[in-house]
Amino acid sequence: MIARTFLVLGAVIGTILSSGAARAQDAPPPNDMLLATLWTQRSVEYRGNALTVFALARIRLDEALVDKSWTAAPAEQKADYQGLPPAVILDIDETLLDNSRYQVWMLRNNQSFSTKTWNQFCAAQVSTAIPGAVEFTKYADSKGVKVFYITNRGAETEKDTRENMAKLGFPMGGNVNTFLMQNGKPEWGSAKGTRRAVITKDYRVLLNIGDNFGDFDDRYRTSEAERVKAFDSDMAYWGRQWLVIANPTYGSFDTAPFGHDFKKPREEQRKAKWDVLETWVGPTP
Repeated sequence: MIARTFLVLGAVIGTILSSGAARAQDAPPPNDMLLATLWTQRSVEYRGNALTVFALARIRLDEALVDKSWTAAPAEQKADYQGLPPAVILDIDETLLDNSRYQVWMLRNNQSFSTKTWNQFCAAQVSTAIPGAVEFTKYADSKGVKVFYITNRGAETEKDTRENMAKLGFPMGGNVNTFLMQNGKPEWGSAKGTRRAVITKDYRVLLNIGDNFGDFDDRYRTSEAERVKAFDSDMAYWGRQWLVIANPTYGSFDTAPFGHDFKKPREEQRKAKWDVLETWVGPTP
């Protein structure tokens, strides 16, 4: 009788333990991108942030149109630009297009970014418009302002990118090529200054809108201290000629702590991020 009781008890405990293990296995693994991706894809706060930036962009655009000395490309805009036709420059990914579905795919499959899967995502043409983005670009276009897109999507994705954005209603530029893709020309690397220089030959750039420091300044892949110094030297432009859409999911901020060395193991990258964080000492005993 006692032996039978122990057998029954053992079976019950086994069932409890196995169900607990099953629940543990069903739980998603920890991932550094979870909260940031949840915020950008699901939160009304993110939508509010984006709408605020594009509302400010309309105000700044109207100011810039009447101020002939105004330029958003201080490093590239040459002398005697005041009489040039107006233009705006915008990044695409996480500035105009929401690619959070790619982030979620990486989360669910424990994957990191690769050009192969990214290009496949671009080909799927499932990116959606960030709130306020289409409306602002249409507003600029209606004012006679040429809308240029400088993106670090590879040149091989240009057709898919154009089709995705056209379906969403973004201005396509008419007879002017307004898509300046990375590697579209040999000198068009990830730094965007060479592409801005192409635009400033023929246009006065009124606004530059992006989500990453590299959308504004080619000094983005430097140390954290150097990035802060570069940012401070550009202080007069932030909030006026340069507007930033929040993107906590990826960017040069994420890679600066480990020196932008993508060959370092994930654990070493994560430790570098931990090490640069400032903390409260905690409650007094």
